[in-house]
Amino acid sequence: MTRTFIALELNEALQRFLGEIIGHVSQELPDLRWVDPSGIHLTLAFLGELTDEQLDSVIAATQVAARQAVPFKYCLKGLGIFGSPHQPRVIWMGIEDLPSGQIYGSPLQQLHRVLTKELELHGFEVEKRPFSPHLTLARNKRSLSLDEQQHLQRLLHSKQAGESSPIYGVKHLCVMKSELYRTGAKYTCLRECSFS
Repeated sequence: MTRTFIALELNEALQRFLGEIIGHVSQELPDLRWVDPSGIHLTLAFLGELTDEQLDSVIAATQVAARQAVPFKYCLKGLGIFGSPHQPRVIWMGIEDLPSGQIYGSPLQQLHRVLTKELELHGFEVEKRPFSPHLTLARNKRSLSLDEQQHLQRLLHSKQAGESSPIYGVKHLCVMKSELYRTGAKYTCLRECSFS
């Protein structure tokens, strides 16, 4: 069984940008579980534990979806939270994709729609909630103190939260394997599926 997801990988410039943001924000909120920037991916579909046969089917679906996509560019911009301000589950960095000129609307949303359709055609359950592209920076399971809540609000509205990362060009999807260890997760790209 292989714990599998489909994602867009980040380059070193984006990982450095995220590392700087995490380094700054984690000083204000040290008790949250901060993510290692080298392991951050833009996940498009999480599929869980798959057999070898299911994995082959996911790779086939991802290749079909990738052939229908066009290369596009995006940058990272804006901090946000999932959950309430006094008990945020996740602190995240937003994604801003740039129109490619070849398709109408968001290339990232279009890629997600095509990938979801292909996975469903191959018999996979997909997330029914609206796609909200983001990168998880920290996770939390407890209520924040009043002081921590104030720090978080300042950070969410700070100048740094509004800064954009370098622009990154996307040319392929990755079928990823996730292995969980006590020290954290290890990610491996099993198949790179190039866009048309």
